[in-house]
Amino acid sequence: MAEFTLTGLRIVHQVAATGSFTRAAESLGYTQSAVSRQVAAMEAAAGAPIFDRGRRGVALTPAGQVLVRRATEILADLATTELELAGLRDRLAGRLTVGAYPTAAMALVPQAIARVASGHPGLAVVLDEASTPALLRRLRAGRLEVAVIGVGHGLPDYDLSDLRQTTVLQGDLLVAVPDTHRFASHAAVTVADLAQEQWIAGDGASGEPQFGAWPTLSSPRIARTARSWSTRLGLVAAGLGITVVPTLALPALPAGLRAVAVTDSGWTGRATVAVTRPRPSAQAQAMMTALQDEAARLRRT
Repeated sequence: MAEFTLTGLRIVHQVAATGSFTRAAESLGYTQSAVSRQVAAMEAAAGAPIFDRGRRGVALTPAGQVLVRRATEILADLATTELELAGLRDRLAGRLTVGAYPTAAMALVPQAIARVASGHPGLAVVLDEASTPALLRRLRAGRLEVAVIGVGHGLPDYDLSDLRQTTVLQGDLLVAVPDTHRFASHAAVTVADLAQEQWIAGDGASGEPQFGAWPTLSSPRIARTARSWSTRLGLVAAGLGITVVPTLALPALPAGLRAVAVTDSGWTGRATVAVTRPRPSAQAQAMMTALQDEAARLRRT
């Protein structure tokens, strides 16, 4: 008597997802004849056809709809089981608190947390978003293990003498404009080009990399200020001005906006740095590695 198998369920699920025996075989690394044999075995176990074959692909029969629905649940349960078992084998477990300034918390740090969660399912990572001075206080007090901060041009010279620093990203600044703006088709603009623009500036904690107008622009025209990035970018999207945006925020740039480079020899740049106590735990080291990996991916995009 034919029986359902995990291999058969995976193949049926993939055929249903792709709508084709050929595409399912390509995505799973099987020959088309192997896929056909597995589907035939699952149809024998179901006691009914699973797919209607047509010139434009395959479609699920009523029996196929039931089987694929249950296969989806079974495969998801199996994936969860594998993660739980991996967590038991993983030496990195427990809880890790990571602090980040708001710009880093837009995309870079969440993606790094997702990377750590995928590789170390037994490790729970908590994100604490705060100003840099607050992050450094919490790090020294033992309330954080990793603090992601910004350093460089226009920022305070933070005292990091007793802490370990790992550079995550040497970031450029760009300007965000609506895709209907005259700059949107430019690969780069000059500081002189920016002189007549209306600016949406940040309004945050003192000493934070809130990004006002372009840093070397004299007497900029500040049209509006806003505390959160989402509000600033929303104002730009509405055509009410342009704003400075760092490289690490580009993955969070909403549709309808374009980031344009600025040619400026007077801008020396800023860096995103991961700071820990002198002897970071294995958990903290895993997070710093994930931050660097995500920063490298960001540079490639």
